[in-house]
Amino acid sequence: MATLVQPAPTDKSTNDFLPLKGTDYIELYVGNAKQAAHFYKTAFGFQSLAYAGLETGIKNRASYVLKQGKIRLVLTTHYHSDSEVAEHQRVHGDGVKAIAFEVDNARSAFQETTKRGARAFLEPTIERDESGEVVRSGIHAYGDVVHIFVERKNYNGVFLPGFEEWKSDYNPTPIGLEYVDHCVGSVGWGEMNKWAAFYSEVMGFTNLITFDDKDISTEYTALMSKVMVNDNMRIKFPINEPAKGKKKSQVEEFYEFYEGAGTQHIAVATNDIVFTVSELRKRGVEFLYVPGNYYDTVTERVGKIDEDLSVLKDLGILVDRDEEGYLLQIFTKPVEDRPTMFFEIIQRCGAQSFGKGNFQALFESIEAEQARRGTL
Repeated sequence: MATLVQPAPTDKSTNDFLPLKGTDYIELYVGNAKQAAHFYKTAFGFQSLAYAGLETGIKNRASYVLKQGKIRLVLTTHYHSDSEVAEHQRVHGDGVKAIAFEVDNARSAFQETTKRGARAFLEPTIERDESGEVVRSGIHAYGDVVHIFVERKNYNGVFLPGFEEWKSDYNPTPIGLEYVDHCVGSVGWGEMNKWAAFYSEVMGFTNLITFDDKDISTEYTALMSKVMVNDNMRIKFPINEPAKGKKKSQVEEFYEFYEGAGTQHIAVATNDIVFTVSELRKRGVEFLYVPGNYYDTVTERVGKIDEDLSVLKDLGILVDRDEEGYLLQIFTKPVEDRPTMFFEIIQRCGAQSFGKGNFQALFESIEAEQARRGTL
């Protein structure tokens, strides 16, 4: 059953050895960054921010940076087949490569994590241009995902050195996305505790809540999850692994088609989920179907909410409540042909949980999609 543990207050001077200010950017390796950028602008309302490629002196890759609210999305593709970007995309399809954090000291972040057992990905590196300097470092996490530490206090450029402002005549309006709420990692059988320990021991995170297969299951499939959070609660990483069931769970499906562990979904927050989801639907984004009878018991389970339940039902938005308040959430279908990465849209009205009351409906919706794909 679910176990919720509120992180204890910490002595910043001794315990918070890795102070993370927030998510700096998320980088996806994709097959065609120019087309992917067009999709995320058109469908999700992201705005053009920066570009790096041949025109800026970068010879091995092209990167388009998009922004909305505090979210920066970097879409990177390769120019040649014999590159790390190309190999990542060949194996996994489009997917998350880097989850980057803003820090005050990238050298210290690297030293503190590597001395606790992290495998180095990027030694502390100074990057300069006419707008100042950025220090970046990085470590490996689950699968091929890496964490980058970004120190930008001495930089006032558009994004990073090597990037130029990306000016575009095509700028669809934003849809109200504000910040990254959490990123969910899917790992293999028996690996959840290993990676929960990694975030605890290497990065100083706390296990906020644990879900077992009795919390997240249906007649056919199940999974287990541990939610790891950093000291200021700005970074939240649920780590999912499969649990034994009659049929193949969503985590197993992801693992099979992604060909390894990776970031299953990115949850982005909005202050007006009705507007955001209405816009996404108008722009062609597809969501998981929620059975209409789900809403028959919402009021007795959740109590009073400010939103019109009939509108939420029309849009397929789920509702749940914890001791702090309630939340509204909805999940897209995979945003590529492989049934791998998708997005969650979430609005927190005080709640700090992850929608346990919606797990049954969510799993049934995912199973229906798996059945359509023949992968259940």
